[in-house]
Amino acid sequence: MKTKQTYSVEFREQALAKALQRGNRSVGAVASELNMSVLTLRKWIRVSNAASRNPVPVDARRPEDWSLEERLLALHQSHGLTDEALHAWCRERGLFAHHLTQWRQDFCTAGSGSARRENALEVRELKHANAQLQRELNRKDKALAEAAALLILQKKYQALFGDEDQ
Repeated sequence: MKTKQTYSVEFREQALAKALQRGNRSVGAVASELNMSVLTLRKWIRVSNAASRNPVPVDARRPEDWSLEERLLALHQSHGLTDEALHAWCRERGLFAHHLTQWRQDFCTAGSGSARRENALEVRELKHANAQLQRELNRKDKALAEAAALLILQKKYQALFGDEDQ
């Protein structure tokens, strides 16, 4: 059985500082350098982040996690920037210029009538396919219940009358 390793407060603070300023090295590499468990170091980092009680900045999230309001605000803030300034602005927020381009296209096409008609048609087709699948599932459920009932009746018959062939 493994004994639980205890670390001093100073060691913990130094390890956290080293892990938070690791650059492009992994947490595992820092943990092995400190001769400690990577899980312990990750837990310390998680507890440290929770203790700071700073909400995750917009910069640390993936572009897919941005809400529509945040996307619209980002488009507004980045509008009119030159290429170099735009790329610097994107780097600060963890984005790429193609994300902004895609978001702009999404906002522009969302209000068009043809896009709404296409979406309505697609929704209608999906509802129809879903209804067909539900009908097929119900049919198969009934068939399975019938087969189970027949098996039970067969077992009851054999239990009551046994093998009369012998």
